[in-house]
Amino acid sequence: MPTPPATPAPIHFYFDFSSPYSYLASERIEELAARSGRALAFHPTLLGVIFRTSGMRPLTEIPLKGDYSRRDFTRSARFAGVPLRMPEVFPISTVQAARSCLALQESRPDLVAAFIHRAFRAYFADGLDISKTAVLHDQLVQCGADAAAVLEATQSAAIKDRLKACVDDSIARGVFGAPYFIVDGEPFWGFDRLPQLERWLTSGPF
Repeated sequence: MPTPPATPAPIHFYFDFSSPYSYLASERIEELAARSGRALAFHPTLLGVIFRTSGMRPLTEIPLKGDYSRRDFTRSARFAGVPLRMPEVFPISTVQAARSCLALQESRPDLVAAFIHRAFRAYFADGLDISKTAVLHDQLVQCGADAAAVLEATQSAAIKDRLKACVDDSIARGVFGAPYFIVDGEPFWGFDRLPQLERWLTSGPF
C-alpha cells in the first residue's frame, strides 16, 4: 500500500497580548493558515521575560525608535484594515491573559482562537485593560468560556509552571520578539513578514 502523505507541520505563532504587531498578526494568521492547509499552534509568551534575556526593551521605550513605532502601529493597522486605538496604559502585564489562554488550551481548545481575538480586540480596539481580572473575566464570558473556572485555573501551580515552560521554550527556539512564527523549522519575525511566510507555505523554501 502507498504510504499516506505526511501531515504538514503546523505554523507556530508566538505572541504577547501586549504587542500591537501580535494583535495585527492575530487578525490575519488564521486566514493564511487556512489558505495553505496548515494547522495553527498558538504559543502565548511574555516579552518582558524575553527582553531580559535578549537585552532588548519595548519599542516605545527606545529613544527615536519609540516615536516611530507609535506612528507605525496605527499606520500598519490602517493599511491592514484592522481597528486599533493605542491603549492609555501601555504596555501592561499579560501574565494572567497568557495563563487564561493556556488554561483554555487544556479545558476548551475549541475556544482558544475566540479568546485570543477577544482579548486582543478588547485591549487594542476597545481600550480595555486586560491585565485587570474583571476585564479578563468579561472577555472569557464573551467567548463562551466558564470564566470563573478559567481564572481559578490561572492560579494553579500547573498553569503557572506551564507558562514558565512556554516562555522558556520560546527563548530556546530563538524567539526574541513578537509576533514570531516558525514553520518547517524556519523563523519569521514580525507582522510585516507575513507575505514571506505565505510564499514559503505556498511555494516552498526560497
